[in-house]
Amino acid sequence: MSERRDFLKNSALLAGGAMLSNIPLAGAFAAGSDTIKIALIGCGDRGTGAAFQALQTKYNLKLVAMADAFQDRLDSSYKALSDKFKDKIDVPAERRFVGFDAYQKAIPLADVVLLATPPGFRPIHFEEAVKQSKQIFMEKPVAVDAPGIRRVLAAAEEAKKKKLNVVVGLQRRYQTNYREALKRIEDGALGNIVSGQVYWNSGGVWVRPRKAGQTEMEYQMRNWYYFNWLCGDHIVEQHVHNIDIANWVKNAYPVSIQGTGSRAWRTGKDYGEIYDNHAVELTYADGAVIYSQCRHFEGISNRVDETFQGTKGRVYLSAGNKAVLWDHSGKEIYNHPGKGNPNPYQTEHDELFAAISSGEYKFNDAERAAKSTLTAIIGRYATYSGKVITWDEALNSNQVLAPDKFTWDAQPKVLPDANGIYPYPQPGKTMVI
Repeated sequence: MSERRDFLKNSALLAGGAMLSNIPLAGAFAAGSDTIKIALIGCGDRGTGAAFQALQTKYNLKLVAMADAFQDRLDSSYKALSDKFKDKIDVPAERRFVGFDAYQKAIPLADVVLLATPPGFRPIHFEEAVKQSKQIFMEKPVAVDAPGIRRVLAAAEEAKKKKLNVVVGLQRRYQTNYREALKRIEDGALGNIVSGQVYWNSGGVWVRPRKAGQTEMEYQMRNWYYFNWLCGDHIVEQHVHNIDIANWVKNAYPVSIQGTGSRAWRTGKDYGEIYDNHAVELTYADGAVIYSQCRHFEGISNRVDETFQGTKGRVYLSAGNKAVLWDHSGKEIYNHPGKGNPNPYQTEHDELFAAISSGEYKFNDAERAAKSTLTAIIGRYATYSGKVITWDEALNSNQVLAPDKFTWDAQPKVLPDANGIYPYPQPGKTMVI
C-alpha cells in the first residue's frame, strides 16, 4: 500500500482530472494511514452482505461504526461480521448506534459509508453522507416516491461537484455478461432497439408475523417489504433491476408508462398494502415499447431475465451469466461463456474500493439509479391508478409516503382496520400524484 501513502503525501500537488479533490478528512485515513474506515448503515441481511463484500476486497478496510433502527439486527450483524473478519472489525459498544437517528452518529466516523436500510430511508441517508463528503455504496432502490427521487438527484449533483464515488447496488451493471452484451448493443450489433420484455416473476419473500406489544411503527418497520413508504412495492424494490436493464439497453428513460396490477394471491393481512403482480408498458421517446412484468405467486413458473429486439437482431440476458445475441436469421452474433464469471456483488465493492484506494473519481451511479428507480415508481403509479402516467408529471408529484415523524409511537399514514386488513390501491379510485 505504499502507493496509497505516496498519493496521500502528494495529493496537494495533484489537480483536476480523475483524481479526487474531496477525499473525506476523517481519522487516520486522511492523515496518511493505509486504513479506510467504513460505517454500515442498515444491519439486515443485505447490509451485512454488503459489509462482507467490502471487507473481502484486497484493500485495508476496517469497520468502525454500525447503525440500525433495531438492537437485535445490529447485534446479529456485528456477531456475523466479527466471526468472519476478526481483525477488520473495530466497533466497540459506543460506536454501535440504535434508533432512527443512528445514521447521524455513525456517518461522521467513517471515510466510506454503506447504506442498506429499507429504501424509504435512502434519500435522507444519502443526503447526509454527501453533506459530510463521504464515499458511498448504497443499495437499490434509492427512493420510494417522487419527492425522494428529487432529493437523491439533488444530492447526486452535489456528490459530482465534490467528486465523491457513489456505487449503487444495481449489480447487473457490474456483471460481466451484461457488460459484454451492452458493449455490442451500443456498437450497433442489434441496430435500433424497438421492443423488449423484462421479468421478475417469483414466489415472493418473507413474512414476519405481528408480535404482542409491537407498536404499529415497529410492526411496519419489521415488515418493511409490504409497506410503500418503506419498500415502494416489489415493482420498485425488486423489479427495478430488470427495469434498469431496459433503460440501459435503450440508453434512455420512458416518457410514459401504463399498465395493470392487483392483489390476486397475497391478499391477507400479513401482506400490508402492496400488490402481488404488475404488468406495465414503458414507452420511450422514439416509440419503442418495452413490456415489464413482475409477480409474487407461489407454486407456478418463475422467470427473472430480459429480452430485447432490434432492427438487426435480438438478445437474451439473465443474472445467471447468460447473454446471447442473434441476428434476424437466427445466427449467433455472441454467446457469453457462462463459467468463471466474477460475482457482481463482489465486483461492485472491488471496483469501488480500487477507485477510493487509488484516489480516483470514477463512479457516479446515483443519477441513473434514481432515474431507473423513478421508472419503477411510475410503474406503480400506473398500476395503482389505472392511468397513463408521464415522466414529467410523476417527477413533479408531491405525494410523500413517509410518516410525518420517525418515532416508535408515531403513526404511519396507512393503518389497518379492525380486522387487521390494510387498505390497498384500487384503480380508478386511488390518487397517486
